[in-house]
Amino acid sequence: MKYTKPPLTFEQQADLLINRGLIVKDKSKLIQILQNVNYYRLTGYLYPYRELPTSNFRKNTTFEIVWKYYTFDRRLRLIIMDAIERIEVSFRTQLIYKIAHETKAFGYMDRNNYPNLNDEKFVKLTNTILEERKRSKEVFVKHFDTKYGKEHKSLSIWMLGEILSFGTLLTMYKGISNKMKQDIAKYYNVSDKVMISWINTFHVIRNMCAHHSRIWNKTLGVRPLIPKKDKYPQWHYPNIISNTKIFSALTVMVYLLKIVAPNTNWKNRFFNLLKDYSEIDLKDMGFYKDWKNNSIWK
Repeated sequence: MKYTKPPLTFEQQADLLINRGLIVKDKSKLIQILQNVNYYRLTGYLYPYRELPTSNFRKNTTFEIVWKYYTFDRRLRLIIMDAIERIEVSFRTQLIYKIAHETKAFGYMDRNNYPNLNDEKFVKLTNTILEERKRSKEVFVKHFDTKYGKEHKSLSIWMLGEILSFGTLLTMYKGISNKMKQDIAKYYNVSDKVMISWINTFHVIRNMCAHHSRIWNKTLGVRPLIPKKDKYPQWHYPNIISNTKIFSALTVMVYLLKIVAPNTNWKNRFFNLLKDYSEIDLKDMGFYKDWKNNSIWK
């Protein structure tokens, strides 16, 4: 089928939403918002209100409640990014420390130190490391090149660790020996398989937040593993934590922040966010009725 829809003016976009049943008190305010929030971004928050299979909205769908969800989601992304930053810095520190002490300053470029990567992935990893190092404008990189550049083309691992992307660090973690992965995961009191799944999930969520994607009711494509009941009963009481929605990732954040930033007030700030947006249906985020009785959240 050929796509024939023409572009609409901001006023036409507003009229289309109103004609489909969106209740709008002030059309000029809606137009002003559409001038700054793309129509298709905004309609992502309207989708739950559609009277499927039509494009019309359910009765009593107001722009005010839809805008509440939009602003809630924006604040949720910001608070998630704050948690992921702290967790990422801790993970980065643990990974670099372990690699440094096991393989010394430049061992990260040695094929033998990545038994869990095949040759193709190892070559891709080293090329990525070199590209990210080349792009860096950090003062300490220039200083290293001036002082040690004739002898060493690679940075020491503890310098390199400050300029590598989250994705590259994740590949390094996946590639090192099982013993090293287990030692790092032990710091967070989980298995290496669980830790990899958590970091994978954070990597995806971090990118979603960085690109301002809707996150409040998304079904997670990359899901965090829930630790086993026999060793970690707190993940299963009063209900098992489903890993399909953002609640599971938020629970992992609370768990890890108790380790990496025990004095943070992040959880209270999250509670205040929920208080400010009491209209939000938490079931869409994967919360269950008695979630506050879970010991991880207490």
